[in-house]
Amino acid sequence: MTAAGIYVQTNVRLFVSGADLTSRSNKVEWAAQIEDKETTNFGSAGWKERLGALGEFAVMGAGQWEAGDSTKVDDMAFAAMGAANAVTTCPSDAQVGGIAWLGNTIGCKYNLGAQVGEVAPWTLEAPGTWPPSRGVVLHPPGTPRTSTGTGTAVQYVAASASQFVYATLHVLSVSGTASPTITVKVQSSVDNTFASPTDRITFTAATAVGAQISRLAGAVTDTWYRVSYTISGTNPSFLFLAAVGVK
Repeated sequence: MTAAGIYVQTNVRLFVSGADLTSRSNKVEWAAQIEDKETTNFGSAGWKERLGALGEFAVMGAGQWEAGDSTKVDDMAFAAMGAANAVTTCPSDAQVGGIAWLGNTIGCKYNLGAQVGEVAPWTLEAPGTWPPSRGVVLHPPGTPRTSTGTGTAVQYVAASASQFVYATLHVLSVSGTASPTITVKVQSSVDNTFASPTDRITFTAATAVGAQISRLAGAVTDTWYRVSYTISGTNPSFLFLAAVGVK
């Protein structure tokens, strides 16, 4: 998958809760729609008229079944049933500044198993709560962080007074002793220097694999974003993905 142009979908990154399902998934689908309500009347000049009403979306995925810990689809899916879960998908390189799709979903349907002799499959369907958001990656999943720091500045868009800033955090691995902890913030700035950054979203301190999604009501006039992270513990190391979107 690439961020632009026509492509054959061969490599998509899929993050659900604290699981990176990329190497165990072969289908990812986002479906969004707005319910239309007819308002046709005698003044409609013989044409139907409609208004947009309630919106909804869902994320569907499928792949090869695996279990054993919270980073595997089976453990994650059972924990997700009936609970809110952050979902982020992006192109295969998951590079900072690359396109990402963010959603807050409820795990509602999980299927596993097939006939004898077949590779054990899974399918997952999770309808959304809040709207889906199209944004950018702020922190790549393959870069370990062992000490407090900040991420790369990314130019994105402002949020109007009728929009929200959305952010996802997927903590994919945690190691260390003496309670390794990471607190991630999404910050914004008027330019790429971040001379006077503003904390926009602060995630709950994380000590284990898992995910969070949060949102902030606009307006936000800044157009530059980054993550900052505070890490504590003895010999700590974290892998995490963070993304931001506006809707």
